Amino acid sequence: MSTMKIASVEFTTDHPGGLRTPVDERPLLFRPIKMRGVTARNRIMLGPMSQYLAMDGNLTDWHLVHLGQFAIGGAGIVCSEETAVEARGRRTHHCAGIYNDAHVRGYRRVTSFLKDLGAVPAIQLGHAGRRGSVRSPWEGRRPLDARDAAQGLSPWTTVSSSPIPHSPDRPPPAALDVDEIRAEVQAWREAAARSADAGFEAVEIHGAHGYLINQFLSPVGNRRNDAYGGDLQGRMRFALELVEAVRAAWPADKPLFFRCSVVDGKGGHWDMDDTIVLAKELRQRGVDFIDCSCGGLEGQSSLPAVPRHLPGYNVVYSEHVRREAGIPTIVVGMITEPAQAEAILQEGKADIIAIAREMLCNPYWPVHAAKTLGLRDWLDVLPENYAFRLYPREEERRRRKEPLAGDIPFRRKA
Repeated sequence: MSTMKIASVEFTTDHPGGLRTPVDERPLLFRPIKMRGVTARNRIMLGPMSQYLAMDGNLTDWHLVHLGQFAIGGAGIVCSEETAVEARGRRTHHCAGIYNDAHVRGYRRVTSFLKDLGAVPAIQLGHAGRRGSVRSPWEGRRPLDARDAAQGLSPWTTVSSSPIPHSPDRPPPAALDVDEIRAEVQAWREAAARSADAGFEAVEIHGAHGYLINQFLSPVGNRRNDAYGGDLQGRMRFALELVEAVRAAWPADKPLFFRCSVVDGKGGHWDMDDTIVLAKELRQRGVDFIDCSCGGLEGQSSLPAVPRHLPGYNVVYSEHVRREAGIPTIVVGMITEPAQAEAILQEGKADIIAIAREMLCNPYWPVHAAKTLGLRDWLDVLPENYAFRLYPREEERRRRKEPLAGDIPFRRKA
């Protein structure tokens, strides 16, 4: 017998055909993964993707439908978009936030729905720093000005480690002083506490892609000469104090992720050796997974650009961090094929596969991956009120011993 709770309704049915695949015979992609006191049903994570459709930081019906479809499709972890820890930490006026208690109600609606569907709800906490106060990406990320203010979308003064603009067309940010840094750390602590109250079961700290934490870590953005700048230890101080605050406010039985740009963009300075030092420090402070990405800041050094058009372009970083820092990793970036995802896990190059844009094309990527990798009970990736309609067709196909077009048998690593 199997039971699936969906939107507060219990569906209990006999499993057709005795098709259960023992856990130790499943592809790694479809084996549960335990993260402290939280267990994800598989190792597929929806990568966070900002929607730019929030209202005053609040989620809308769009977010419920957007995130819910990935839980229906079978993702083990569904991560919401980067969520600002304070209002000035947003990129646009329509970015999500969790900087006041009113925001929590909207998130509870989403997290309850995701958990009812069997997914682990996760939240990515972030702060845009000097990359804020702009229009949406489809409007070119143009800095807000008087034209926007006339429409009720006033610009704000952004903040960063140093008063260096993100690009020549943007105004310089205000450099945070020591007291303001302490206030920022407190904002992250409060956001983590609200995330727990909102029903999330995993938190990811966004320390990548040229946003505030990354602006402290990399010499491209950090020109300070106090305790929060200078050498690597100084540039890491803000991130480490912030992580300590979040870990203290976040339940001890729930996992903490940290998304890191393992290397800067073209001409940057932050490299893999720096990331290994950071990852070891993060591990000691209770971070459970490093989510490996790249880029966000560019400079004038000889560091080459990352070829982002290549499949799995971050895998080499994930493997290196996992091996050298001794910490589990999440990998993202042009992972589109089930066999590709399974090979990454089988070869020990990551522990969780994060898929973002490919899931926008196909929210049911997990169930198709289960079928492609030869999982006998691949339909169980779907909720039972979907699966029961499809199982008779699958049973008939099996009775006739008719293979599906494109079937690829799963082979365990020897």
